[in-house]
Amino acid sequence: MFDSRNWGIDYNALLAGTSTKSLEETVSFLLEELPYLWCEAYKNMTFRETDICCFKHVSFEYIFDDYATLEAKGVVSRDEKSEARLVAVLGRSKPEKRKRDDYRLRGWVGRTELFFGKRWDKGHFIAHSIGGAVDGIEANVFVQRRDVNRGWSASGKCFRAMEKYCFDNPGTFCFNRPLYNDSSARPACFEFGVLKNYNELWVECFDNL
Repeated sequence: MFDSRNWGIDYNALLAGTSTKSLEETVSFLLEELPYLWCEAYKNMTFRETDICCFKHVSFEYIFDDYATLEAKGVVSRDEKSEARLVAVLGRSKPEKRKRDDYRLRGWVGRTELFFGKRWDKGHFIAHSIGGAVDGIEANVFVQRRDVNRGWSASGKCFRAMEKYCFDNPGTFCFNRPLYNDSSARPACFEFGVLKNYNELWVECFDNL
C-alpha cells in the first residue's frame, strides 16, 4: 500500500498559520501558496528530470510535468515507463451547461476495458460538471478506479459527495493532487480538497491502486 503521508501537506496547519478572516482572502492565499508546496513535494518524490509548466482552463489552473517535451528535445532519453503527468489542479468550481466532450475521452488511448481492465475508468481530475474538460487538456484525464469514479464504494460515495458540494456551490475553491509511486501517469492515490469556509478545508485521500 502506498503511504501518502510521506508526501502529504498539513493543510490544517497551513490554514491555522494564516491571519485571513474572509473566504476570499483564504482562497487567494491557497492559490498562491499551494502550487509552491506541491511542486516542491513533487520534485522530492520524482526521481527523474521534470519540466513543470502551468496552464489555465475555465476557472482552474493545471500544474503539469511535461516530460514528453524533455524527450522530444533530447534532454532525456526516451523511456516507455516515464510519462508526462499532472502535478495538481486547483481553482473554483464553475458548473457548465455545455455538453460533455466524451468523443475526445473515447479517443484517449482506446477502449477502457481493453487497455486497462474492468476495474478502471477514464476519470477526470476535475469533473466536467464543475468546470473540467478533456478536449485540448488531456492532462485532466487519468486512469481511475471504477468503484471510486462511479461512487460504488464507500470512498467513491465520499468522492462523489465532494464533487456534488462543488457543483451545488458554484465558485467553491477545490483541488485535486495526484500522488505517484512510479514514473507513470497513473497515480497511486489522489487528494481531493474542498474549501467549505475561510478556515475549513475538507481534504480526503483516495486510493487508486
